[in-house]
Amino acid sequence: MTRAELIVAVANDAAIDRKTAERAVTATFETIKAALIKGDKVQVLGFGTFEVRERSARKGRNPRTGEEIEIEASKLPSFKAGKSLKEACNP
Repeated sequence: MTRAELIVAVANDAAIDRKTAERAVTATFETIKAALIKGDKVQVLGFGTFEVRERSARKGRNPRTGEEIEIEASKLPSFKAGKSLKEACNP
């Protein structure tokens, strides 16, 4: 499902116009993104949890040359599905 398809689905399910649905979807994503940037965890009961995880620095290899390289530490957004979402996907 694309973002446009999501907006249409939200508009249809909530019986609102597409512009309102687009603002709601955009606001939801922006709010989640802002919380993750601040380092907060976003937990939606019955759906799942968004959080930022840290990857430590490590050594890797360049696949072309085989040369060992240093990979810097980084932060990655992560999503962990909640129990009810997992159950809904596995009827």
